Amino acid sequence: MAAKTGTVYLLASERNGTLYLGVTGDLVGRISKHKEGATRGFSKRYGVDRLVWLEEHPRIADAIVREKQIKTWRRAWKLELIEASNPGWLDLYERVVHGG
Repeated sequence: MAAKTGTVYLLASERNGTLYLGVTGDLVGRISKHKEGATRGFSKRYGVDRLVWLEEHPRIADAIVREKQIKTWRRAWKLELIEASNPGWLDLYERVVHGG
């Protein structure tokens, strides 16, 4: 049986706004739940539903390790991570859904 892939992702409420870091084996499904407000807790409470950064891994275990690493980072480092690949803080969700 093949190992399940994983994605580490960052959501934001707005540019330089509140951030949420997560990991999932189903990025499209997970982000759609954030956008629908179906995920109770932090992201729903603070309106954090804009996908601004993601990193794919061949194994979910690797993605979990990476998520734990990034959780220890200072906020400034997370902002730099986003700015490096998405300087306009665009919502990447539609690109992920439609493969663009």
